[in-house]
Amino acid sequence: MKKIFVSLVIALAIPVSLAAQAQITTKKVKIEDFSEKVTKIVLSGNVFYDSSLKDAVRNGWAISPYEFCTMDEFREMKTDPDYYFLIKVKGRFRRESAPGIEFLSLLKGGPEAEKGLDKMLDLITFPYAAVDSPSGRESVFLPLVLEIMQQHVLSSIATDLVAYSSLSAYSNNINDIKGKTVVFAGEDISSEAMKVEGSCFKENIVVTDVDTADEYVMDRRPDTVVGYTVCREDPEPGAFCYKILIDTGTGELCYFRKHRITKRVGPGFLMEDIKRISEAVN
Repeated sequence: MKKIFVSLVIALAIPVSLAAQAQITTKKVKIEDFSEKVTKIVLSGNVFYDSSLKDAVRNGWAISPYEFCTMDEFREMKTDPDYYFLIKVKGRFRRESAPGIEFLSLLKGGPEAEKGLDKMLDLITFPYAAVDSPSGRESVFLPLVLEIMQQHVLSSIATDLVAYSSLSAYSNNINDIKGKTVVFAGEDISSEAMKVEGSCFKENIVVTDVDTADEYVMDRRPDTVVGYTVCREDPEPGAFCYKILIDTGTGELCYFRKHRITKRVGPGFLMEDIKRISEAVN
């Protein structure tokens, strides 16, 4: 009987041992050292952008130590797993003839970087500006974008559910805008939606000029949500337009959607977006 008991214990121990060896290292585990490592803020060489980035980082980066570096230094250090990198990258979608949108990406260094940026571990990538025709508004929204990126990293470290989620999941926060004022710059509304502005835009939704909309952002107006779109200036069919709502008081990302440009569908918040936002705010 004793021999049988010993054999049974050994048999039970083997699967446990094998399970431990087969344990998967998830994204959450891979980035849990984030706050202990230096984040390298990669400067582009563009004086205007680099100045805005430096100011936004100095005033708002709080979740890890950071240092600024040049593109050449990034190329030398990108394979080092002891560093994370905040870098501006250009994106080209499958049907586009050339890159149309710049993104801010937060990447972890490692040997895989030798194969390209797309092989590096991506913590979050956020649409930033049109490649050839930045409007200047991106610098206004930059502090809020960095705040969103940092909160996403902290949430990703806490749970793999967030770490593996796309930014579109933040559209689940749309109910948080109830009772607040939603502000759009007219240029961020699609031509289709603008044609029916009177019947679709409720009293809590304000459509104004760019400068006035940006003032809400710069003032960090409480109980206010401001819309922002990122799309190339003359998008060809196949390009994408990103539509974003950010709570200027809390820095919360409340809505994140994209749609493909076609011959019939242009850039800006579409009717379906406006209807959903209008239902949530009132």
